Amino acid sequence: MATDHSPKKLIKGLLMTKMEHEPDTANMSAEQKREHYHKVRMTRKKAQIDAAIERADTEKGLLLVITGNGKGKSTSAFGMVGRALGHGKKVGVCQFIKNRTDTGEEAFFGQQENCEWHVLGDGFTWDTQDRSGDIATSERGWEVATKMLTDPSYDLVILDELTYLLSYDYLDKDTILNTLSEKPEMQHVVVTGRSAIAELRELADTVSEIKDEKHAYKSGIKAQKGIDY
Repeated sequence: MATDHSPKKLIKGLLMTKMEHEPDTANMSAEQKREHYHKVRMTRKKAQIDAAIERADTEKGLLLVITGNGKGKSTSAFGMVGRALGHGKKVGVCQFIKNRTDTGEEAFFGQQENCEWHVLGDGFTWDTQDRSGDIATSERGWEVATKMLTDPSYDLVILDELTYLLSYDYLDKDTILNTLSEKPEMQHVVVTGRSAIAELRELADTVSEIKDEKHAYKSGIKAQKGIDY
């Protein structure tokens, strides 16, 4: 008869083993009881986590969307750039909308051998005030991104602020979604920006919504070098 190695069976077995060796707590001090019950909770939690890890046996390239009105969307993506480069992966970065070339992230990552960095915007829309010009710039930028998204040699592609190009209808929604859905099988893609559309969220493997609870800028503090850029 085959042995049942299901996650549920493993958790039950670990907990039953623990119960069989359960010490008598009647004569324990308050501190000993606190330590004992902490160990019991962590043992139960470890069994659950181990079972979840065992269930996660699929390997694939991910599409991650980091959206919301809070600070840290691009920062999170650039953290993954550093992580990928640390593993010797090839990374491509496309920054839409933004036009700054004096950021700390570009100064650092742009020097890395396996990182290709493109600043593809003319500035935020409230600065450019030119919809037709913004659309033309977006189209040129998407051509650069498309080359990366169809090239399996790129292990990670960052599409910074891409959400604006969708929510403002600067680019054809279906074209972008189809390209993302047909990316190389093991390529990871990270999309950042506010107001990610429903179709992009649905397509993604992971979606994180960053909440704006408090921001220094609202207290009159200007952007800080090394923190904001």
